[in-house]
Amino acid sequence: MAQADSVVVIGLGRFGGALALELEAQGTEVLGIDSDEDIVQSYNGRLTHVVRADSTKEEVLRQLSVHEFDRAVVGIGTDLEASILTTSRLLTFKHPQIWAKAISEPHAEILVQLGVENVIRPEHDMGKRVAHLVRGSILDYVEFEDDFVMVRTQPPSEARNRPLGVLGLRDQYGITIVAVKRPGSTWQHTTAQTVLYDDDQIIVQGPKNLAERFSTML
Repeated sequence: MAQADSVVVIGLGRFGGALALELEAQGTEVLGIDSDEDIVQSYNGRLTHVVRADSTKEEVLRQLSVHEFDRAVVGIGTDLEASILTTSRLLTFKHPQIWAKAISEPHAEILVQLGVENVIRPEHDMGKRVAHLVRGSILDYVEFEDDFVMVRTQPPSEARNRPLGVLGLRDQYGITIVAVKRPGSTWQHTTAQTVLYDDDQIIVQGPKNLAERFSTML
């Protein structure tokens, strides 16, 4: 019986392997599955459980009690057929949460059509994130669904030296400043009384176009 906080990771390549190890480091029990014996051997002793198996076969997954896991990650990338078949098997198990890696837009579209809500495109997503960082004014960038983002940046002149409560940023710019970090301090939630200064870092949240526009007003 899989524990409530356990995760099955299928496909232990660079993405799946790094994910599985990070989950282990955070105290999560992981079942790692891969079809390559050499890869499986390389994770022996590093993951709670790791097995060589054909994840495209439903009976094999059932023998491994994969159907008892609440969370599953399909990290298979280059073998499109194996990715789709494995994901289809997991969907028949009615997994509450499935994440699946896609290596291209067509691959992602197929996974979405199958019913996967959490499709991951590591290279694509990282490329988009880095593109925002190299523009200079954005220090970090996280994009959610429906074009909603959180941006780490520095306060533009319009947001400095006055309490946030009197600035009307949400009405004027359509964004909210939710946290601030002073030099040498830790992140703190903002309030209506918070005053921002030149050397602060802030977290801005809002629609993508509005948050980006605000973050480039330095």
